[in-house]
Amino acid sequence: MSIPVSPSPTLMPIESSASAVSLKSIIAGALAASAITLILTLIGSGLGLTMVSPWAGESVSLEAIGWTTAVWLVLVQWLSAAFGGYMTGRLRTKWVGVHTDEVFFRDTAHGFLAWALSTLLVAGLLGSVISSAAGTVAGATATAAGAAGTAGIAAAANASDEGSGFSVDYFADAILRPANPATPPAVQSDERVTAEVSRILINGTVRGEMPADDRAYLDRVVASRAGLSEADAKARVDQTLANIEAAKTEAQEAADAAKQAATAIALAGAVSLMIGAFIASVAAALGGRQRDEEEDLVAVI
Repeated sequence: MSIPVSPSPTLMPIESSASAVSLKSIIAGALAASAITLILTLIGSGLGLTMVSPWAGESVSLEAIGWTTAVWLVLVQWLSAAFGGYMTGRLRTKWVGVHTDEVFFRDTAHGFLAWALSTLLVAGLLGSVISSAAGTVAGATATAAGAAGTAGIAAAANASDEGSGFSVDYFADAILRPANPATPPAVQSDERVTAEVSRILINGTVRGEMPADDRAYLDRVVASRAGLSEADAKARVDQTLANIEAAKTEAQEAADAAKQAATAIALAGAVSLMIGAFIASVAAALGGRQRDEEEDLVAVI
C-alpha cells in the first residue's frame, strides 16, 4: 500500500515589514544641511556688505556684486548638500540581507530625500535671507528700469482717470498756452512755465518725438526766459533733447543688461540645485559605505 506524498510547499519570498526609508537619518541630514546653508549665507551677506563703499570709485559694481552673490550661493548649495548627504548616510541603520546594489540605491535615495527636504526648509523658513542676498541683481534691474521709465511714470501721474496713458494737463496747457511766451510773470508765473515745459518734455519723451508746435513754443520760451537769441535758444533745446535721449538709451541698455544677468543667474541657480541633489546622493552613498565598512571592521575585531 503506497502512502500518498503531499506536494512540497512552494517557497514564498519573505517580504520585510520594515520600510526601507530611514526617516530619522533623512531629517537629521536635512536639518544639518539647512543649518549649514543659513550659516554660510549669513557669512556671505556679511562679506557682501564690505564690497559697498560710500566713497566714489571704491565700490564694486552692482553687476559684480550680483555675480559674486550667485557664485557664493552655488558654493553654499554644494557644500550644504555634501554635508547633509554625508550625515544622512552615516546615521542610517545597517540593512541586513540586502544586496550591495540595493544598499547603494537606498543610500543615494536617502541623500536625495535629505536634499529635497533641506531645500524645502530653506525655501520656506529661510527664504527671506536668501532673497535678501539674491535681490541685489533684482535691485539693479529695478533701478535701471526705473530710470528708463521715469518719463512714463511722470506722465502716468498726471493721466486721466480712465488710464488712457496721456497727460490731461498737457492738453490743458496747449489750450491755455499764451500767444506771446514773453508774457509778464505777473500773468504767467515761473512755476507754471517750468511745469508746462516739464510736461512738454515728458510728452515728447513718451511719444518718442516732439510735435513741431511744441518745439517752436519751447524755443520761444527758452529765448524769452533765459535771455538768449533765437539761435542760442534753439541750440540749448537741441542739446537738452539730446541729453534726454542719451540718458533714456543708457538706462534701457542698463536694464537689458541687468535683465540678462538676472536670467543667467536664475538658470545657474536651477543647474546648481540639480548638481546639489547629485552631490547629496553621492555623499550619502559614501557615508553609508563608510558606516558599513567600519561596523564590519569592528565585528571582525
